[in-house]
Amino acid sequence: MATKHLFRSLAAFLATAFFAVFALRAAAQIEHLPYQLRYNSGQTVQPIFQGWSRNADDSFDMHFGYLNRNYIEELNVPIGADNFIDMAGVDQRQRQPTYFHARSNRDIFTVNVPADFGDREIVWSLNTQGKTLQAIGWLQSEWEIEEYGGRAPDEETLENHPPEITLSTAVSVQLSATLSLTAMVTDDGLPKPEAEPTEEEQRQKDAAARQPSQARPPMLTPPEDALEIPVNVPQLSLTARGNKINARPPSDKLTVSYIVWRGRGNITTDPQFAKVENGSATTSITFSKSGEYELQVRAYDGGKSTYEFVTVNVRE
Repeated sequence: MATKHLFRSLAAFLATAFFAVFALRAAAQIEHLPYQLRYNSGQTVQPIFQGWSRNADDSFDMHFGYLNRNYIEELNVPIGADNFIDMAGVDQRQRQPTYFHARSNRDIFTVNVPADFGDREIVWSLNTQGKTLQAIGWLQSEWEIEEYGGRAPDEETLENHPPEITLSTAVSVQLSATLSLTAMVTDDGLPKPEAEPTEEEQRQKDAAARQPSQARPPMLTPPEDALEIPVNVPQLSLTARGNKINARPPSDKLTVSYIVWRGRGNITTDPQFAKVENGSATTSITFSKSGEYELQVRAYDGGKSTYEFVTVNVRE
């Protein structure tokens, strides 16, 4: 009889322990659940330190990006108490953005530090939705970023130089009007455009792109009579895995593109990636709000990029 009571007590204890562990795990999952959902707005922006790289003069570049957890809402956080960098004694102009585009934005800007930076830290603090989040960067050896990702570059990659870009220093436009900006771009012609594939080569390329891989794991196809999967951000273009599809510049053309770096609102550009012809590329830009803007201009040759900035005063 005593043995029976002992087993019952032990079973009760194990059951209680199991449910306690289950409850703790469930609570932890619920706590992290908001970050697994898609939100139009109302979420924070997380600054991110992405690593560091060496320069020829023995200085270092600290690389930063950010994750805007909103799928739609884009935030403007001016330089100040809500958006500042503790430069750890490094004297230079702060180059972080104040306009935060939706979702993941990698390798947005760098902070250059001297060769004797040592074990000091660069801290980027950002307050959004009433919550301050930070990115802390230091020269930890495992976080070094190599220019070619540890791969041996081919001869053409080594010879390629980034394009050179020249544009107006400051311009102005009426709010409802369209601004036309022309960038002058020169390049060394590398990388050379690839030859157009034959029909058979294109067929094989398309077939290979459909094959499952580590980057494209296999997806289950629902039956034809299955209920439609609900989404709460219907205006986005998403992959089969629910990731946002971002437009990319063509890899075989020299192009120029613009994004808002600092400003009250966003812009619409036409074309999104303007092709450089006869040394120049023209883009039509409209603004969503008035105010002073700083636009980041990117010239891309298919292998390397050059970035410049242009200031635009948008009048009412």
